[in-house]
Amino acid sequence: MDNIVDFKNTEESHIVPSGFPELDEWVEVINKARPITFGYPANNNMDMSDFYEWFFANGLSKASLNNAGDPFSGNKGYALSSSKFEREVIEWFAPYYGFNAKKVWGIVTMSGTDGNNHGIFFGVKYLRKKTGKNPVLYVSDEAHYSNYRLADLQNLEARIVKSDIYGCMIPEELEKVLDPTRPCLIIYAMGSTFKGSIDNQKALNAVLAKYPEMEVYRHVDAALFGGYLPFSEFADKISHQELGYQSIAISSHKFFSIDSPSGLFICEREIYDAQTDFNVLYLNNNMRMINCSRSAIEPLKFWWLIKKKGYAGWRAEAMQISAMTFYLIFCLKKIDWPFWYNECSNTVLFKRPSAYVMDKYSLSAGYDERLGGELAHIVVMQHVLRKGIDQFIEDLVKEK
Repeated sequence: MDNIVDFKNTEESHIVPSGFPELDEWVEVINKARPITFGYPANNNMDMSDFYEWFFANGLSKASLNNAGDPFSGNKGYALSSSKFEREVIEWFAPYYGFNAKKVWGIVTMSGTDGNNHGIFFGVKYLRKKTGKNPVLYVSDEAHYSNYRLADLQNLEARIVKSDIYGCMIPEELEKVLDPTRPCLIIYAMGSTFKGSIDNQKALNAVLAKYPEMEVYRHVDAALFGGYLPFSEFADKISHQELGYQSIAISSHKFFSIDSPSGLFICEREIYDAQTDFNVLYLNNNMRMINCSRSAIEPLKFWWLIKKKGYAGWRAEAMQISAMTFYLIFCLKKIDWPFWYNECSNTVLFKRPSAYVMDKYSLSAGYDERLGGELAHIVVMQHVLRKGIDQFIEDLVKEK
């Protein structure tokens, strides 16, 4: 029972020798752990093999592809670029986040953290240009750690706002630490790292609206839920049009199942236009973004998946995730194992099991006195299916 397998054809798979024993041993470990790695928000049933077949068959592995510059200004300068496809990716996704595709700007990033870095950087520049003052950054104590690190990187004053028992930023606590004499750069969590919580933007915006003289920039960190929610019944909860945020960051190596860290950064066109010009003559391009070189391969993967899966494919995966989340909840309730979860979330918290179970399922640990102390969670992704959940529950029953 140590290695129940949920993937098609995995049982028939075998290791193709590399000629390097260390690599072959590592591949064996990865293939053994892959089906029951439950504690982190990645789909371990992804398949980009058809993309790679096309990529290598056409000699693209011999080219140094690079998307330097603004993908919305056309292919200027470096010829070996996929910026045309990068722009099409941004314009395809924009309406799913409530943006007008004709009034949007964005890039395919190296990660969710890269997207957050751009959101904070663009927000600072935008607010400083409007007010002449440096903003204060506000973020909840349940937000992803990258936001605190990026505030330090960009030399910003960061004020941490307390969250409630479910991990949502508390509006009254925001008001306590708010400095209305300075611009406000607020980070909203759309699926916090451990509890899978969603900040109530409307309630928090109501607090900010009490200070009409204070300029505000809102960035949404939607690393996981930015993939999952637009294709679920909760799509309205991530709409720019409904919520009024200026920019959003999404990870594509989570729900979207791209096999290496990457993501999306999308913002209003007026935010990009308010950034400082940085023209680079030899690239014949304006470099307002942080990065110089960006991957030209990740946009191609994203474009490929849009054509291959599209809305219908991702909708089906989102519905499967929702169904498996409720199946896990049903099973935990049935064995009377303490658990908690947030509405819309595919993250389920529970009392932390033994070190053996934690290690076997690659669970991540958390702690909250309000929920009894030591916790763990499962992030229900595409590879978390009934067979794996049943195996997990069986191990919990043995502990009880």
